[in-house]
Amino acid sequence: MSRRERPCRADYRYFQAVTTRWKDNDAFGHVNNVEYYSYFDTAVTFFLIEHGLIGATGGDIITVVVETACRFHASVAFPDRVTVGVRVARVGTTSVRYEIAVFRNDEDFAAADGHFVHVYVDRASMRPVPVPAASRAALGSIATH
Repeated sequence: MSRRERPCRADYRYFQAVTTRWKDNDAFGHVNNVEYYSYFDTAVTFFLIEHGLIGATGGDIITVVVETACRFHASVAFPDRVTVGVRVARVGTTSVRYEIAVFRNDEDFAAADGHFVHVYVDRASMRPVPVPAASRAALGSIATH
């Protein structure tokens, strides 16, 4: 499998600062791999909340994560400053695929990148529902087209 190039900040449409924490570091002195998924989730959730697309505790429609992946390029460690870049690669009938990158301090190239797939579901039945029009419009604002 060939190694893709490291993404750069200019490749992304939305950015969210995420604070590294002491607990993020593992015994090897860098942020443990599982924390990157938390950074991904935090950035996407901020985008959705800022655009009024989800509420933290209410609403008939919610999003659930059905797929994630992360590729690591360089270490991040507390107390690095992290900025997470997000773009939308695809909006389907009931799902959206985000492409996400973690940038350390002021570096232009990603320390890690990956993707995150949400499926929109009815909160009560947990069955997929179409991506709402308001979500589709907001997601389009950070789409790669």
